[in-house]
Amino acid sequence: MYLTKEQKQELFAKHGKGKNDTGSAEGQIALFTQRISHLSAHLKNNRKDYVTERSLVMLVGKRRALLDYLIKKDILRYRAIIKELGIRK
Repeated sequence: MYLTKEQKQELFAKHGKGKNDTGSAEGQIALFTQRISHLSAHLKNNRKDYVTERSLVMLVGKRRALLDYLIKKDILRYRAIIKELGIRK
């Protein structure tokens, strides 16, 4: 696996409310962003891997849905996570 348990805990601790808080929107968005960057790098080398391409598109959609939820719920949290992760919009 490209992301170990410790790396995930560190990611959730940095962007979520704690290292065991895997359900917060910020933590999920950070995890999806990490996975998206990993899959994008894979697709640069393997252009014809259509299954991975489909997975990437689905992940982007999930992240977009969480970001839309965060906009409706709390715009300041949305702006903070966008700035931290460098997601453009």
